[in-house]
Amino acid sequence: MVFSGFGVVRTDVAFSGAYAPTVYPNIYEQEVYSRNMEWYIWAIIVAVVAVLFFFIGFIYRKKVAEREIKSAEAEATRIINEAIKGGENKKREMLVEAKEEIHKNRTEYEKEVKERRADLQKQERRLQQKEESLDKKLDAFERKEDDLHKRQAAVAATQEEVNLIKKSQLEMLEKISGLSQEDAKNQLLKSLENECRHEAALKIKEIEAQTKDNADQLAREIISIAIQRCAADHAAEATVSVVALPNDEMKGRIIGREGRNIRTLEAITGVDLIIDDTPETITVSSFDPVRREVARLALEKLIADGRIHPTRIEDLVEKARKEVDRVIKQEGERATFETGINGLHPELIKLLGRQKYRTSYGQNVLNHSIEVAHIAGLLASELGVDVTLAKRAGLLHDLGKSVDHEMEGSHVQLGVELAKKYNECPDVIHAIEAHHNDVEPHTVIACLVQAADAISAARPGARRENVENYIRRLEKLEELTGSYPGVEKSYAIQAGREVRIMVKPEEVSEDNMVLLARELAHKIEAELEYPGQIKVNVIRETKATEYAK
Repeated sequence: MVFSGFGVVRTDVAFSGAYAPTVYPNIYEQEVYSRNMEWYIWAIIVAVVAVLFFFIGFIYRKKVAEREIKSAEAEATRIINEAIKGGENKKREMLVEAKEEIHKNRTEYEKEVKERRADLQKQERRLQQKEESLDKKLDAFERKEDDLHKRQAAVAATQEEVNLIKKSQLEMLEKISGLSQEDAKNQLLKSLENECRHEAALKIKEIEAQTKDNADQLAREIISIAIQRCAADHAAEATVSVVALPNDEMKGRIIGREGRNIRTLEAITGVDLIIDDTPETITVSSFDPVRREVARLALEKLIADGRIHPTRIEDLVEKARKEVDRVIKQEGERATFETGINGLHPELIKLLGRQKYRTSYGQNVLNHSIEVAHIAGLLASELGVDVTLAKRAGLLHDLGKSVDHEMEGSHVQLGVELAKKYNECPDVIHAIEAHHNDVEPHTVIACLVQAADAISAARPGARRENVENYIRRLEKLEELTGSYPGVEKSYAIQAGREVRIMVKPEEVSEDNMVLLARELAHKIEAELEYPGQIKVNVIRETKATEYAK
């Protein structure tokens, strides 16, 4: 840029590199240009200073970093040296401790070795002493064995001499008696057998007489007192119930149109309704007494209500079921109250109540259970046994009869399962299990329940028996007792409670009669089932005939 008289001439650099003159027309533009140039120069100066300071800072930081690195390396070297010195010290300390520990262990080991060596020496001395003792005993045993062999030889010689003497004496006895040794032995055994049989029969008679004198009287007193204090009525139950009608027109209403009413009633209750020509009567037939009772109550309610149709039948049958359930619970509570037994599980009380609608040989099971409880309690009081436990076992002894027509198994097994389920005591469970001799009774309570059950069942009028079963039992009794050798004829009398056996006098002696009666009694107990007891009478007739001339 140059100044001339015509103005300011600016020389600019074109893109081609050549200079071109530029003339500013006025002073203002010159000032602006000069100011811009100053700013440009200052910017260049600042940039140069900044670069200079950057290089100076970089060099300074580099020197500082080098000093820090050298310082860190020196510190690391110092730390490493100290660590090496500390490790060597620690190593020396550990070596000293290890040597001390080794010395200590060696001392203890030497001490233990000395003790074990002393123990081994003691055991060796003891074994030597035992060995010497065994040698002495062995020598003594050998001397005794030699003496024994000598004595055995002497005994054998003596025995041979005795046998020769015995043989000569036996030959002399056989010549004198005229009998061989075998014949004499048979005669001796036969005489001993007859004598022992005679003495056994006499002893059995004596024992039986003493036992009867004491036991029969005491048993009669106890049983008579028990029966006297416990008198129960027995009502024979049947498999049918009879419902009275106000008139015969009610039969048609109960049958309903096309039999829908009677079909509904039979389907809901599970019974059979018998409507025949019997005037003003409907028969309800079922082997389940609870169903029969529900049907009977429902019929009576229907007859009293007068509205007989399927819906009403369902409502009244449900009411009858609830009423029967209430009666069952009340009867179970009555049984426990009457026998004075507390603490029974509520389900056991309901099962007892169900026995009201169950019979056994015509005897009501609930009344039978109550009677057995009373008799068992009375017998227990006479014998000084726990009365409450005896009553409890007697009341629950036929518990299985409440459900045995609904579940599989005998009433004894079901009763035991129910008693265990509701946590009855072991004595009661055993009495239930043993009251029909399914297992051997081993408690006094079980024996008392057995006796009370037999007394209640065998009481005259308590139970009824089917005629065919009765005749079959009598025939079986006569056949069983008549099958023994020496029996001529047997007769079952007094409704099977006594059997009279006629024996052949030439085959059965007086002494054998007692043994035969006992064998027959045991045979009857093992093979027959009967209520109460059976008396076995063995009769032997001896006749002697002579003519006076």
